[in-house]
Amino acid sequence: MKKTIFTMLAVLAVSAVVLSGCKSKEPEPEPEVEPEVKPEVKPVVEPQAGKTAPAFTLNSFDGTAISLSDYTGKIVVLEWLNPECPYLRYHYEKEKTMIELADKYKDKDVVWLAVNSTKHLTPETDKEFADKHNLDYAILSDSSGVVGRAYGAKTTPHIFIIDTDGNIAYDGGIDNAPLGIPPAGEALINYVDKALAELIDGRTVSTLNTKPYGCSVKYAN
Repeated sequence: MKKTIFTMLAVLAVSAVVLSGCKSKEPEPEPEVEPEVKPEVKPVVEPQAGKTAPAFTLNSFDGTAISLSDYTGKIVVLEWLNPECPYLRYHYEKEKTMIELADKYKDKDVVWLAVNSTKHLTPETDKEFADKHNLDYAILSDSSGVVGRAYGAKTTPHIFIIDTDGNIAYDGGIDNAPLGIPPAGEALINYVDKALAELIDGRTVSTLNTKPYGCSVKYAN
């Protein structure tokens, strides 16, 4: 009798296992895959000489808001600046290229403005640099890089000259001599000095564009 009961229980257990295996299983949900997020690529605009200079308003290190429109009818020189760049420091420490040019033309309706688009530098850094070199012109903070990208500024230094009609008259390097060394067999040419003299004399700028040299502008992402 006991043997019969054990046999029946064993049959029931096997049947239960078989029946449970026959039940359809719910498919397991696919794991969620996060969509790939690609960084935004911000194109660099490269304006050519003759085009209208992009308008802007930026703060100087002392909090003064300066707009390009403040100088309508004047020649404006924009110098892209980074106090950490050795190419830029050469023109302030070994030579006084920018300071002397700004002083040479300040009584001829020429306004010199420096722009700092370096992402990690602050207005305090600009003030220290201006105080160290006794600058008579403002350094404008563009840490967001909006104005630098609008102009297509590539290096420090990179110079843009805006004529009295508000057009870009020159776009390029300060000269042809990185760290004071011109190409072999060539004399040093200060392109900015030359272009300013031509504009003031009412002549056409003979060299509209040159390749700027120096440290790349450290833009914010």
